[in-house]
Amino acid sequence: MSPLDPNDLQAVWLTLKLASVTTCLLLLIATPLAWWLAHSHRWYKGIVSALVALPLVLPPTVLGFYLLLLMGPQGVVGELTQAMDIGTLPFTFAGLVIGSVLFSLPFAVQPIQNAFESIGKRPLEVAATLRANAWDRFLSVALPLARPGFLTAIILAFAHTVGEFGVVLMLGGNMDGETRVLSVAIYSHVEAMEYGPAHLLAGGMVLFSFIVLLGLYLAGGKLARVTK
Repeated sequence: MSPLDPNDLQAVWLTLKLASVTTCLLLLIATPLAWWLAHSHRWYKGIVSALVALPLVLPPTVLGFYLLLLMGPQGVVGELTQAMDIGTLPFTFAGLVIGSVLFSLPFAVQPIQNAFESIGKRPLEVAATLRANAWDRFLSVALPLARPGFLTAIILAFAHTVGEFGVVLMLGGNMDGETRVLSVAIYSHVEAMEYGPAHLLAGGMVLFSFIVLLGLYLAGGKLARVTK
């Protein structure tokens, strides 16, 4: 009989749901942001790039703490959501999504930005000579050529969200069926000295991480050969 209880299985499902929603939102946010960063020459581009990359060096608990204050009852966002009869976002799935999107943002933006920058101006200029407007050049030229960057962004954003701990613990706590994700479930089992289910969940994450990295390297190598 498996030592995993229904709450553990629910944590797995909630983690996959969180990672899927976060990845989809990140693609919508990161694509135009990466395009702007790849082509902008504004003086404040460096400031925006630093803000996007900040989660790479910022401790997750620090980000989670300030998001907790910002979205709490006394925070600016919290007061706004309460005025809209939404309530406060901390300790809800929506709050976890917001924290995950911000924390995983550089893992989506940077690969896509690098892919856009590697395209260069020549393919877009050729398309312009064929009377393709800006939107057509983006959809028909830039997006297909940037496919490796998008694949990398999807894999990294999804995997990074699955492995989150500090941000989700600060924003969501440990509520079964609501905010208890996989990393928090492992922590709870270890804290209670329940090493059997902790081994199963942690081992599953190790295997998942290995498969993700292996797939990333294999896909990257295959795309590199195709584009040569």
